[in-house]
Amino acid sequence: MKKSLLTTAAALLIAAPLSADGHSDAGNTPSLEAVADDALENDKVAWDFVEGVTTEVGPRQAGTEAETRGRQWAVAWLNANGFANVADEPFEMETWVPGDLHRAEITSPFPQPLVIQPLGGSISTGPDGITAEVVMFDNVAALRAAPEGSLQGKIAYISHSMTPTQDGSQYGFAGPARWVGAGIAEQKGAVATVIKSVGTDYHRNPHVGGTTFRRTDGSTDVGRLVPTPAGALSLPDAANLERMFERANGRPIMMKLTLTPENLGTTISGNVVGEIVGRNPDLPPVLLACHLDSWWNAPGAFDDGAGCGIIAAAALNVAKSGQPLRTIRVLFAGAEEVGLFGSTAYSAAHINEPIAVGLESDFGADRIWRFESNFRETNPDLHARLANAVARFGVANSTIVARGGADLNIVRDQGGAIIDLQQDGTRYFDLHHTPDDTLDKIDPVQLRQNVAVWTTVAGILANESASIQTGGVIPSAPATMED
Repeated sequence: MKKSLLTTAAALLIAAPLSADGHSDAGNTPSLEAVADDALENDKVAWDFVEGVTTEVGPRQAGTEAETRGRQWAVAWLNANGFANVADEPFEMETWVPGDLHRAEITSPFPQPLVIQPLGGSISTGPDGITAEVVMFDNVAALRAAPEGSLQGKIAYISHSMTPTQDGSQYGFAGPARWVGAGIAEQKGAVATVIKSVGTDYHRNPHVGGTTFRRTDGSTDVGRLVPTPAGALSLPDAANLERMFERANGRPIMMKLTLTPENLGTTISGNVVGEIVGRNPDLPPVLLACHLDSWWNAPGAFDDGAGCGIIAAAALNVAKSGQPLRTIRVLFAGAEEVGLFGSTAYSAAHINEPIAVGLESDFGADRIWRFESNFRETNPDLHARLANAVARFGVANSTIVARGGADLNIVRDQGGAIIDLQQDGTRYFDLHHTPDDTLDKIDPVQLRQNVAVWTTVAGILANESASIQTGGVIPSAPATMED
């Protein structure tokens, strides 16, 4: 499709007109089940959102002019589609950008270039780069075990053995190579760090993402370390580097690394919100979350344009079945990728506004296969009702306690109810944080299944009059939140 935002939105409004307060004006209001069934076959709203934001905006790195355009686009889209109380809630953040030079080359004993991208938080090597011996570690545990000072003047290389899984669980296993590896290497004396990309594809596309420079060695000093240059090699290039170590016969592997990221200082990001207003404004709202920003190297279709399209479509679908009892609030969080700044800012700004239940879509666009809540024991009837309602879409019930996505800090901070609608992550880490995260990777059939499931769950929750008891036990955020 090549329609502009407003042209597409006008067509959608004709199909499902909404009043100013965000509920359906149509006669013969269909049931929630009928609306969800129709979404499974015909929904175009989620696709319209993700196609529009990836086409008309593109990459949306937090704190940059591109992210600002993304927020403006999202505000216009929400208003055009009849959401009420649409707002862009700004906050300040320290902004890092990748710079223009991203090069790695082996200078000896097997001279050749490698494909690399900087990690968020990396500092610059300067345009002339640095050349040093590379020391290989099979994983973060091996790096932790290295003697203090053993990497003085050297470049640390950190590997891992991540493989695809449906639940994405190996991200928690392999992720520390990126999340904390460079900081650990700095404590051992390294002048720079390169990692095997945390991903599962074998395209020559590095997986970018943030790293942190904080002490993780159990010491009482938890302050920040001095950042060093840090980058991620594509998986094929990392495999090539590891073969070099096997063939070097003890000769040092020398690398010239050139990375030129910059810190721009304080800039503005923001959270975009909109509502389908409920009949009883005194009841706490249902919060549907996603994040609007992406890394600089892709338009962020899977991560997380699709998620924003899914939750917006679900909210509009609930309105088609009549004005809900509770307000449904959509939160398009900003600056998630670079450190959950939007989620933190939203919680700080709204902590005294109770949320009934929170859900987030931020794991791509493939089919939902499992339902989880954190109130299965404390509110078994509601848990069972929700699980039974989505079983017809191929979604299994679960005893796993939901922990919520990265942008649900406010719900965790309030000790509130959380639902996880787990998507199939088998191919997610082929695309995650790479240039391949593009619109063509989204399967429209699976995207519509997401919308149907979300419509069903959001509709039941938004018409639930009783409070949802969690027992006050909110588990910690999942490892996959280290985005």
